Amino acid sequence: MNEPSYIAALLAGFFGGVHCVGMCGGIVGALSIGTDASAGRRRALRLQLGYNLGRIISYTLAGAIAGGIGLLLARQQNGFEAQRLLYLLAAVMTLLMGLYLGGWLNLLRRIEQAGGFLWRRIEPLGRRFLPVRGFFQAIVLGLVWGWLPCGLVYSVLIWSLSAGSAPHGALLMLSFGLGTLPNLLLMGVVAARMREFTHIPWVRHLAGGAVILMSVYMFWQAFG
Repeated sequence: MNEPSYIAALLAGFFGGVHCVGMCGGIVGALSIGTDASAGRRRALRLQLGYNLGRIISYTLAGAIAGGIGLLLARQQNGFEAQRLLYLLAAVMTLLMGLYLGGWLNLLRRIEQAGGFLWRRIEPLGRRFLPVRGFFQAIVLGLVWGWLPCGLVYSVLIWSLSAGSAPHGALLMLSFGLGTLPNLLLMGVVAARMREFTHIPWVRHLAGGAVILMSVYMFWQAFG
């Protein structure tokens, strides 16, 4: 792995914010709207930060696991070719995500539905922490919701398989998680307006086009 890879993962999370708002926007908005009026904006911001901290920790853990598995594959015979194939698969999924974000093709939704089997067993754990009343409760909720089925997360997670080690896989998912942070924090502040903004056609096309360019970069790295 190299610095451009981490930057690409960071940008994938940022430009994929249209999708993040759709997936996590409801729970993020509830953290602000559902707080007591007397709590003020500072407490609402703490809950937002706690939730996103937990979510990014889950991403980083998943990246470490994927990177560790990738290391085991690399030590096998023809391990380099296996890593290349995994990287190409990540590029394909990133391309599908760009097409999905832009509203041009919706194949990635089926991949997210496949992850629903595991999510149906994890999601009830998150309900126990609603409504959120404190910072650490928000962190735990984020830890659970970090495993929400998401095609964009899956594409970067497969990318982490080709990272070559657990630390590199963790850093890749951490970069991606940090990239999603600005959009979700903004969503918590202006929930209603943010939802309207992400449904504007040119915004979706811009986000989709940016992610598609990243998939082109990944294809170039795989063959370069």
